[in-house]
Amino acid sequence: MSPLQAQQKAGRYERLLSQLAELYQITSDPISRMATAAALLYHKMGHFYWVGFYRLVEGQLLVGPYQGTLACQKLKTNTGVCWAGVHQNQPIVVPDVHQFPGHIACDPKSRSEIVIPVRNEQGIVQAVLDGDSDLPAAFDSVDAEYLNQLSQMIFNS
Repeated sequence: MSPLQAQQKAGRYERLLSQLAELYQITSDPISRMATAAALLYHKMGHFYWVGFYRLVEGQLLVGPYQGTLACQKLKTNTGVCWAGVHQNQPIVVPDVHQFPGHIACDPKSRSEIVIPVRNEQGIVQAVLDGDSDLPAAFDSVDAEYLNQLSQMIFNS
C-alpha cells in the first residue's frame, strides 16, 4: 500500500471513529455499540467481506453482532485467530488465513483476517472484533491501529 493509500484509509477510519463517538452518546449498551460498529465498518470501509464480534461468554466465543455472510455461532475453544487474539490480548493480522495454524473457516471465501481484543473498563477481554476479507493481505497496521481504537470505545466511552 502506498503512503497516499494508507493516509486515505486512515482518514476514512478517523471519520468513522468520529461518527461512532457521536452515535455512542445515544446508549452505553455494548451490544448496541457492536452492532453499530459492524454496520459502519462493513458499509464504509470497503475491504471487509465479513466483520463482527465474537463475545466471550462463560469461556466460549459466541457470535455477536455482525455484517456479511453467515457466521459460525460458536468457535472451537482455543483454536483459530479469534482465540489467538483473546490469549495474546493484542491485535492479530493474518495476511493469508490458509497459513494460520488452526484457522477456523466459517466461510471458504475468507483469505485474510484481523482480530482485535475488546476490553472492558478494567482491561479484561470481553469480546473480539473480527474482520475477514476475500482478498489476501487486506489488513495492515493502519487497520490494527484504528480498529484497536474502535474496540476500546465499545465499553469505555
